[in-house]
Amino acid sequence: MFEKVNGKVVKVDVGMAGGVVARNGAMLFYTGDISFAPHQIPGAAPGMGGGGIMRMAGRMMAGEHERTMLATGNGQVHYGFAGLEVHVVQMQPGAVLRVEASRLLANTAALQSSIVSVMSSGGGGGGGGLMGALRGAASGALTGQGMFTTQLSGQGAAVLLAHGGFLELPVGGPNPIVVDPQAFVAAYGNVQTELKTALSWRDAVGRGSGEAMQLHCVGQGVVYVQASEEKL
Repeated sequence: MFEKVNGKVVKVDVGMAGGVVARNGAMLFYTGDISFAPHQIPGAAPGMGGGGIMRMAGRMMAGEHERTMLATGNGQVHYGFAGLEVHVVQMQPGAVLRVEASRLLANTAALQSSIVSVMSSGGGGGGGGLMGALRGAASGALTGQGMFTTQLSGQGAAVLLAHGGFLELPVGGPNPIVVDPQAFVAAYGNVQTELKTALSWRDAVGRGSGEAMQLHCVGQGVVYVQASEEKL
């Protein structure tokens, strides 16, 4: 499927992959007979009911989704974005990849994709619905992490983006893996995440740093962290 050309570019045979979904602006060049069309991730539309707050949450959910294009046909496409480092994740049946939308370069089209609340994904604390959205908004404003994240499942492959390179942290020991939310890229496997405060809200006000909040990761799988707190 995806093959790294170097640390910042991947190539893929679109026909063998069964189609590729990639963020706008990621296609560098291609050979063969390839067609591109706009693509919409299920759940990315802002059509949430329930009043003004939920409609606002819906608009924020739509904002979390990067515009994507579906490539189909027969040929080879090279992808990269903004000179960022790339990492290929081979997806296995039963596993789930949750990745910040801005840190997903591309994925094979056969993967099932959706937009989920970071406060409810993987059983993380806070719950879904209105209160989950409000808690997510507050936490996202403090940590720089979005309210919503992209979830991929099925068999295929996905390509992640990072600033400064990747750290691959195994999850499954007796202690959680604790990550700065601004450095978090993705979690793969059966990994539950929960945002926890490292400081009191009074101490955290004005700091604007993810260090005021910590992302606790437990379960079984892998957490991908970038070697930087730079926003993508």
